[in-house]
Amino acid sequence: MKKVYAIIALSAAALAFSQKPLDRVEPAFWWKGMKNPELQILVYGKDIAKGEVELSDGVQIKDIQKVDNPNYVFVTVNTNEINVPKFKINIKNGKKNIGSYTYELKQRDPNSANRESFTSKDVMYLIMPDRFANGDEKNDSKSDLTEKANRTLPNGRHGGDLRGIINNLDYIQNLGATSVWLTPVNEDNEKVYSYHGYAQTDLYKIDGRYGTNEEYKELSQKLNKRNMKLVMDYVTNHWGISHWLIKDLPTKDWIHQFPDEKNGFKRSNYKTTTQFDTNASEIDKQVALDGWFDTTMPDINQKNPLVLKYLTQNAIWWIEYAELGGLRVDTYPYNDKEAMAKWAKAITDEYPKFNIVGEAWLYSSAHIAAWQKDSKVGEAANYNSNLPSVMDFTLYSDLPKALKEKDGWDSGMSKLYNVFTSDFLYPNINNILVFFENHDTERWNEIFNNDPKAYKLGLTLISTVRGIPQIYYGSEVGMRGDKNKGGDADIRRDFPGGWKSDPQNALNPSNQTPEQKEFYQFTQKLLNWRKEKEVIHTGKTKNFVPQNNVFVYFRYNDNETVMVVLNNSEKEEILDLKHFSEVIKTHKKGKEVISGKDILLGNNLIIPAKTSMVIELN
Repeated sequence: MKKVYAIIALSAAALAFSQKPLDRVEPAFWWKGMKNPELQILVYGKDIAKGEVELSDGVQIKDIQKVDNPNYVFVTVNTNEINVPKFKINIKNGKKNIGSYTYELKQRDPNSANRESFTSKDVMYLIMPDRFANGDEKNDSKSDLTEKANRTLPNGRHGGDLRGIINNLDYIQNLGATSVWLTPVNEDNEKVYSYHGYAQTDLYKIDGRYGTNEEYKELSQKLNKRNMKLVMDYVTNHWGISHWLIKDLPTKDWIHQFPDEKNGFKRSNYKTTTQFDTNASEIDKQVALDGWFDTTMPDINQKNPLVLKYLTQNAIWWIEYAELGGLRVDTYPYNDKEAMAKWAKAITDEYPKFNIVGEAWLYSSAHIAAWQKDSKVGEAANYNSNLPSVMDFTLYSDLPKALKEKDGWDSGMSKLYNVFTSDFLYPNINNILVFFENHDTERWNEIFNNDPKAYKLGLTLISTVRGIPQIYYGSEVGMRGDKNKGGDADIRRDFPGGWKSDPQNALNPSNQTPEQKEFYQFTQKLLNWRKEKEVIHTGKTKNFVPQNNVFVYFRYNDNETVMVVLNNSEKEEILDLKHFSEVIKTHKKGKEVISGKDILLGNNLIIPAKTSMVIELN
């Protein structure tokens, strides 16, 4: 967003009259009518704290906080008490005005607080923007950003951008997705490996190689017009080492540092289970939470009230400005949990319907459930996260194992059944994200060697069980990648057809190969059917213990009943339908969703090998 960033990073011309004491003001503007009227404005400039802060037009300062670094002043105002749309922040040296910034309070849309967010009605489509589609070749490299585009480098910048996503919204919508999660698109100005976006260097600016703030808002608005939603990937745990605030720390404790270690760096032990381990040692907890992910990713200290306020206001700023439909929060348990509970509550207080899903990458349902709002597990530890949604990593972990293993008492499809027996731990089981892969995991189609039968079994499951299904770009056309051999870059390959020079365009279904079509058409059929199925969104579940590597479950409510059959056996299986009579009841027939065939619900049902069936009972 050129205009907004021009306010954030004021040009020399605009500051010539003020002798350039104000290098940055964040947030650059705000809104009248927010539920929380308190606004803390970060003002940054050389030795700015040595001057006095004065606001024009009778605007009163509620609080001024100066810190160790004289280049910062934090000014707090009550927006309810401000009766002008604009006022000036003046920096005074005695009677002399040595700097000025015009601050704007925009009028908030009265419907903003009630904006809709993603729910179990949605299917989330995860995109790594640099690898999806290049819609604007002019922004592939930028003079003010270090790493330049080089598509020959697996871990380099490839040129995908926001315009490429905007240009392909028809494809995403027709596929059946209803919300779009982008990996971080804020500026990541590290020297190398910057395409993933998780080492951000400016939290108020879209990376120029993806586009502008205006284009990000345009994408969100165009999704909203389609009754779709944009989900921002938000990172509270760490920033990039080149972030301007990191290069000139406001306070020493803005980030976690280890004085006894070289350069204050200590790597996390990644044992976030220490957050709820009542017997955990203090040193293990500290290293897990305060240790850095990498030397290029300083660990942010959310316990610092100024940091927490900065993160909270930044998230709200993006929600309000870009009309977002949700947040996905990276590495959630690595943050200070008490501080993050305040962060989540501040956002959901401002937007009561707003959904936030946290990445709690743990392999126990109890450990994951503890991070969901109002969890009894968390309550046992005297904690409430206020986090509405979590990601179902137990299902992600056990799903490929279940399809690869032989049938057994606790193996094969029984492994899936065992996952769902822990659903009682979650306070809101419909509001968890279900998936079989993402940008950090092995590609599903790599695990199963591009077997469409395995893909159909996996997609059927995540599309019909409780929760919010999430799919990863390209899997719907059979994309694969080997993380073990090729690293992260191989599971983040370019979407075929996203670049003009690509020999084949899978973004156009008419140009897809027969192999791509099989994946795509199944995905499209199932996801578009799901859109209008309240019984899948919020219905109850009835599970039946798997037999002969066949898992059968029902989704039902007062109006509808859907039978889902997953046959992972290598041979055709015959189901005795009397076994399911408590749910089938008097139903005599049904319709299979994918094939459209009528199914007679007599004594038996024949299920072909390695096949899924979704049957609407009528």
